[in-house]
Amino acid sequence: MNSDRHIMSAFDRDLEGVQALVVKMGGMVETAIHDAAIALETRDEELAEDVRRRDKAVDELELQINEEAARIIALRAPRATDLRMALTVIKISAILERVGDYAKNIAKRSHVLVHMPAVESSGMALRRMCQTVEGMMKDALDAYIQRDAALAADVRKRDLEVDQMYNALFREFLTYMMEDPRNITACMHLHFIAKNIERMGDHATGIAEQVIYLATGALPEDARPKSDSVSRATLNEGED
Repeated sequence: MNSDRHIMSAFDRDLEGVQALVVKMGGMVETAIHDAAIALETRDEELAEDVRRRDKAVDELELQINEEAARIIALRAPRATDLRMALTVIKISAILERVGDYAKNIAKRSHVLVHMPAVESSGMALRRMCQTVEGMMKDALDAYIQRDAALAADVRKRDLEVDQMYNALFREFLTYMMEDPRNITACMHLHFIAKNIERMGDHATGIAEQVIYLATGALPEDARPKSDSVSRATLNEGED
């Protein structure tokens, strides 16, 4: 029995260490979302380039988390509940890495948009959308730290708001393109940015669902609330 307690305490220490890396990675991704939105709105090429450079550190941290989690599983042979915790770490780090890629994609398109005429109010609208997603990501990570299934469930519900914002922006970009064909290229880039932000919201929801799984032992049975996308059949996913 003493041996079991020693093994489990060692597992707990190891897991705390890798979870701290996940929290660090989450903070880096939140900052990337924030800075990418500001770079887009203010047409700040230097900040956009900084977001792109920092993505490498996010990728490296995901690799470190995966290696640590795999080591813990191999070395500690965790029981079912503890194995679920270790596997959730791997899944959440993969989600965070993808969100970091979306932030990088926004920064890449910001470089292009700087050299085009600004589309009225688009930067501010996209920044508001980013702020909503950033809040979802923060709460999803807080829910993970606190094992708070209720907060995670709230994050899931808020994804509908992001979908609605995306659909409204898509219609707005269509209007601009129809009014003046010179807006088409810029609006296409802005649409892809909006789609990247919408996908970030989906991934924040994915983290929330992992938290619910971790806290309850089961994924949510109900389908996540989604708004029908007006653009799904018109344009692709906007991933680079």
